Amino acid sequence: MSAATIKRGTKRPAKTVKRKGRTVSGRKRPSIFRKLMDELGIQAHTVEKATTFALVGLVGVAIIGIAILAGLPGFVGTQIALGIGRAGYEVKRIEVTGIDRMERLTVYQIATDQHSMAMPLVDLDKVRAQLMRYGWIADARVSRRLPDTLVVDIVERKPAAIWQHRQKLSLIDSTGVVLERVNINAMPELPLVIGKNANERAGELVALLDNVPALKPVLAGATWVGNRRWDLRFQSGETLALPEGQDIAATALTKFAQMDGTDRLLGRGFARFDMRDPSKLVVRMAREQETIDAAAKPAATTSGG
Repeated sequence: MSAATIKRGTKRPAKTVKRKGRTVSGRKRPSIFRKLMDELGIQAHTVEKATTFALVGLVGVAIIGIAILAGLPGFVGTQIALGIGRAGYEVKRIEVTGIDRMERLTVYQIATDQHSMAMPLVDLDKVRAQLMRYGWIADARVSRRLPDTLVVDIVERKPAAIWQHRQKLSLIDSTGVVLERVNINAMPELPLVIGKNANERAGELVALLDNVPALKPVLAGATWVGNRRWDLRFQSGETLALPEGQDIAATALTKFAQMDGTDRLLGRGFARFDMRDPSKLVVRMAREQETIDAAAKPAATTSGG
């Protein structure tokens, strides 16, 4: 044999041949994403949890979307509200304030007209809207007082006059809103306004009478004539024709009140006083008519009477 010794059983080290994604030894190379995770110090189980939460969130969003399309949120909300009602938050008391003339029973009936008396399901806007349909109510506020009380605060209108129109008598406020019908045998002591649209002018008449408190108790009624002026009728039977225009009419009525206070025009048998021309007072008796200057003494009108 030669000097070279042939050794058997000795293996040469395997050369590492790089292939895409693997080595000859069969182990995987770390991916770029894994290297990035290692550099950022993010653990694998953290990524798994985040992925799980994201998937659950997506599924939840999908379920909610389907529920919205199917109309389930309203149902679910109703069931929750009913549960709150069963827990004690249910209307058991109705507290009404501000009522003087209107029937309380009407307010109670409106407040309890609900699909459910569970507090969250009481429709406050609906209750208020129904209340505002009644003439007596100028304003209303509806609120909840937990756990079981519904509070209704009413602002009533104030009667200002009685309106006679088309053979019907109605109680009205100063803005002309009809409050209720009036029985002729039970009429309150309020001014009587007569004629078409007279109810809308009732506030103006009240203002005129406030300037002459002495005449207010002896007024029997007032007729709105031609949709432009007033004829006042007194309990002693006379009629006073006022001019057009609120300010001019107020001046004329004040002058008439002063003359009546000095010389007692009412109750002396005159039939009609005409002040449509504020500069003069025209007095009409049964069969004759006297015209006098408004500044003259009213006693002069009695001549021949």
